[in-house]
Amino acid sequence: MIKILNLYAGIGGNRKLWKDCKVTAVENNKEIARIYKDNFPKDKIIICDAHEFLLKNFKKFDFIWSSPPCQSHSVMRKNVSVPRGQSKPIYPDMNLYQEIIFLTYFCKSKWVVENVIGYYDPLIQPQNSGGHYFWGNFMITWKKPVPRGMEFGNNESYEKLTGFKLKGYKLGKRKDQVYHNCINPELGLHILNCALKEQQKTLKEI
Repeated sequence: MIKILNLYAGIGGNRKLWKDCKVTAVENNKEIARIYKDNFPKDKIIICDAHEFLLKNFKKFDFIWSSPPCQSHSVMRKNVSVPRGQSKPIYPDMNLYQEIIFLTYFCKSKWVVENVIGYYDPLIQPQNSGGHYFWGNFMITWKKPVPRGMEFGNNESYEKLTGFKLKGYKLGKRKDQVYHNCINPELGLHILNCALKEQQKTLKEI
């Protein structure tokens, strides 16, 4: 059984269709981590800084998925939120590139780092599908783009698409934002299958 490290796990969209694996998920928001645990009770969930956890534990896993916070890189924030006065300009969070460089030179297992398409030219060339960037040490094959996640819709449609129910949880952020951060489960499965070079059985042809 492969051992997977799921960093910045959120509620677990990328993990939803993974089978026959032992998953350690890292999430620093306690309430988000509780939602993840309720949906994946057999996974080991750790509430801590994912960036630091990766540095200390990367050798323990067969596959690593990392989705660092994307807000400081996003085109939407730069082109919409800042001009409207909804957000202030901030430095891009370079933890993203620290992890890519670190994994490239020190990690011998399969890994992928996912993030939004930034408002600047990427400092390290990624692979691109569904409006998002992916960096990794394996080829992700696409026959057509797969949406990264739930960019448009309402909470009812997000719940139907993802299978995650957020009713009853005390979230400190808008529920639609939690869904926006949720990786498309089919995309998560496809990328894992590419990493493991396995015949994809449960996803429609991409």
